[in-house]
Amino acid sequence: MSAKHVGVKLPDDLLNVLKRKNTVAILATFSEKGIPNTTPIQCIYPKGEESILMTIHKEHTGYHNMVWQKKVMLNFLCEGNIAYSILGRAGVVRAPSTVHPLMNVVRIDIIDIKSDRSILTRVDQGVLWSYTSDEAEELHKSLFAELEDLSRTL
Repeated sequence: MSAKHVGVKLPDDLLNVLKRKNTVAILATFSEKGIPNTTPIQCIYPKGEESILMTIHKEHTGYHNMVWQKKVMLNFLCEGNIAYSILGRAGVVRAPSTVHPLMNVVRIDIIDIKSDRSILTRVDQGVLWSYTSDEAEELHKSLFAELEDLSRTL
C-alpha cells in the first residue's frame, strides 16, 4: 500500500498530540557525505498548522546535518493510530536558546505530510518516557515554555 499524502497542514490528531508535550519524533537527516542519521526529539511544538518548532543540542550530528542540508524528515508514531512522516525545511531561529546555552531552536516549515498508517496494523502506543531527574524535568518544561512563546511571537 502506498503512502497517502495529506498536504502541508498538520492533521488535527497530530496537532493535538504535539500540544500535549509528551511525544517523541524521530528526526532523519543526511550528512554532507550522504550518511543517514536519526535523532529522537522530545522538545517539539507546533507553530500554527504549517510549521514545527523544536530544540536540539548544538553539537548533535542531527543539528549539524540539518544546518548543512536543510531538508529533514520527522516521523511520528503515537497512540490512537497516529502515524505520519513530515518532510520539511529546517531553519535555525534562535541560537542559543534563552533557556540553555547548548540548545538551539529550529523551525521546520512543512513541505509535505504523508500518512504512514497501515491497513494491516495500528499504532496503539507511542514511545513512553520519563524524566531522569528533577533538573531534567525543569529544563524540559522551560524549553517547552520557550517554544510555546516563540509559536505565538515568531
